[in-house]
Amino acid sequence: MKPLNLRQIMLLLIAASFASSVSSCNTMRGVGRDIHRTGSHIEDAAR
Repeated sequence: MKPLNLRQIMLLLIAASFASSVSSCNTMRGVGRDIHRTGSHIEDAAR
């Protein structure tokens, strides 16, 4: 078996983080709320 290169490792980490973030939201509405809340927190922190 060949060792993983940096690109493969990064893709694996991105896929794993995306899968865990999507699985934590039950519906697309939940995803929208999470994105909206994250944006609100970023805006509040920037002020």
